[in-house]
Amino acid sequence: MSIANAIHASTVETYIESHLSTPDPAITHARETTHQHNIPSISLSPGQGRFLKMLASCTKAQNILELGTLGGHSTIWLSRAIKERGGKVTSIDINPLHRDVATENLRFAGVKVPEDVEILLGAGLDILPSLEKDIQSGVREPFDFVFIDADWPNQWRYFDYGVRLARGTGSVLFVDNAVAALLDYGVVGPEERDEGFVSLVEEVGRDERVEAVVVQTVGARSYDGFLMAVVN
Repeated sequence: MSIANAIHASTVETYIESHLSTPDPAITHARETTHQHNIPSISLSPGQGRFLKMLASCTKAQNILELGTLGGHSTIWLSRAIKERGGKVTSIDINPLHRDVATENLRFAGVKVPEDVEILLGAGLDILPSLEKDIQSGVREPFDFVFIDADWPNQWRYFDYGVRLARGTGSVLFVDNAVAALLDYGVVGPEERDEGFVSLVEEVGRDERVEAVVVQTVGARSYDGFLMAVVN
């Protein structure tokens, strides 16, 4: 199939959603509330959200770490993935508005905060060392699934921590916007390379702790791709 057919991505997505989606008041509410508070509309599409939930469910994750709460859209999907098994989602965001809006959206969706989802306020690279200490001391369980959807320049540092905080063999790490970051910082493509940018793909390629793949994606809104890794 020719890449030229990517121009039909929006039409295809509309068709798919019309057949595979059902009305979801919680997700609709989260989108509307996020928009009302002028939080950027950069959350996952409905199909991406379901894919994330299915992936976390397939791995039988009980403890999930999310970096980048935003309005809580992906957090709702992740909480659904662990609902039948119990467990908890721990989400990190630096913005108090994001935390507050996400908390409201999660509670509207029937998710208990902080019992089922705990939102930690602060910079990821400040909070992650504390989580590592808690895991090492037995205060907190390690994570089965790590979802990274935060500031692109720190993708590799978040990933490195994600592996260190993971339960071990079979734990999954999922990094959104992995392809967009490569293009935006000139690692590939026409943009001049930002020499200060650390390529997630290059670093993961040297990391013997994991096996990883990057899948390019195209949808109604954008061309991008994610990196997924499994801990060896």
